[in-house]
Amino acid sequence: MMRRFILVMVFFLAGTAAWAQCAMCRTQLEVNVSSGNVGIAAGLNTGILYLLSLPYLAIMVLGYVWYKHSRNARKLQQGPVAG
Repeated sequence: MMRRFILVMVFFLAGTAAWAQCAMCRTQLEVNVSSGNVGIAAGLNTGILYLLSLPYLAIMVLGYVWYKHSRNARKLQQGPVAG
């Protein structure tokens, strides 16, 4: 189990640097910013951040559901507590 965790962490941390926009988007944004229209650039960057956060949110929700399911299964497996 620890090997899997370490392997996953290596893949996440060993990513290469990437540009946020493709070449076409970058060129268009540079033209818009140079002409004084920064609203489009801000909107595109906000959209990129939104799309970036959704996979992490989905993983957190799945982790929470898995945690609750395993906790409930453990309680059922132990049976009622005699008191």
